[in-house]
Amino acid sequence: MTIDDIHAYMQTVGRQAREASTAVARAATGAKNDALLAMAEAIEAGRERIQMENQRDLIAGRERGLSEALLDRLTLTDARIAAMAEGLRQIAALPDPVGEISDLKYRPSGIQVGRMRVPLGVIGIIYESRPNVTVDAAGLCLKAGNACILRGGSEAIHSNQALAACIRTGLETAGLPQTAVQVVETTDRAAVGELLQLDRYVDVIVPRGGKGLIERIVAESRIPVIKHLDGVCHVYLDERADADKAVRIAVNAKTQRYGVCNAMETLLVHEAVAAELLPRLAEEYARHGVELRGCACTREIIDCRPATEDDWRAEYLAPILAIRVVDGLDQAIDHINRYGSGHTDAIVTEDYSRARRFLREVDSSSVMVNASTRFADGFEYGLGAEIGISTDKLHARGPVGLEGLTTQKFVVLGDGQIRT
Repeated sequence: MTIDDIHAYMQTVGRQAREASTAVARAATGAKNDALLAMAEAIEAGRERIQMENQRDLIAGRERGLSEALLDRLTLTDARIAAMAEGLRQIAALPDPVGEISDLKYRPSGIQVGRMRVPLGVIGIIYESRPNVTVDAAGLCLKAGNACILRGGSEAIHSNQALAACIRTGLETAGLPQTAVQVVETTDRAAVGELLQLDRYVDVIVPRGGKGLIERIVAESRIPVIKHLDGVCHVYLDERADADKAVRIAVNAKTQRYGVCNAMETLLVHEAVAAELLPRLAEEYARHGVELRGCACTREIIDCRPATEDDWRAEYLAPILAIRVVDGLDQAIDHINRYGSGHTDAIVTEDYSRARRFLREVDSSSVMVNASTRFADGFEYGLGAEIGISTDKLHARGPVGLEGLTTQKFVVLGDGQIRT
């Protein structure tokens, strides 16, 4: 495709999405659920074709020198295909947020004022590597009453198009427009630039991928973006923490999975309990092969590499942990608000007042007391699923589930009242 061809193609995609969004917004819950269930059945029935197309991507990926980690994320096993179908069924089972009216109150004039939850409209989602995002995003956007434009990575083009065919089958079965979910068919990077300029048709952009991708989208987009750049998450072990809880939480927050945005990257320990807790933790981290980088006070207690200023801002996504000994709650909160990314931070303490202060004063999308940061997840929060995590302060913040893919408008119920 030439640049002019890509421009014309993306304009068509945007226009079709806007037209389809009207039909999806007014679709009954039953029709949306029928489409989701039909998509699940189509994915299961089309497993062999999906895996055949996935093999094309894997062969091309190996030829391009993709890492084993990326190839693993790209691979669609029987279990992963079954999980995609099950995920659609779970979304179908979730309550439909569209049309829900809340906060309905009488005013002195006699009118009732409330808020109704409505779809955002058209959502553009730009992502890398994982073909399962195609299905998750399509399902969540549809259930929330939106049309969507999905632009996956070039490394998954054949897998994504095979899944797109199943999605279209589900939409057609339920009598919904197939253009309600469009998977961009070109791998040309210019299509991303064109999508980011479709403010006439697209209401919001959701990027999922590495920091470089997200920074590019934020810089170029004429459309509002729901995003997070980093997951620099902290756990603070207070002097009034239960020691066993502290060790259990700090180990889980770092080692349960490394390459995820809600894994702990910096551990803060109160100086009054550092001599007790750090040796226990160092032993546990050694068992998991975690490299420790500590401040001067930390290195007086345990053997580890010195931490630099850059370590306090690092999102390692790896078995590496920065440790700092602090003199109290104030210094812990100051450190988190200075170096953190506004993602997820936790305190371990038995002191209710300190816990309350931590909840109030730490400026992050998820703030926890006596729990691992690994719980910052749409499924664990009871959202059923998520499209991603937002560290923005406008619209959605934290895990973005069905409600995050909607907005609210004021509704007024009257009985002939006029303003005097």
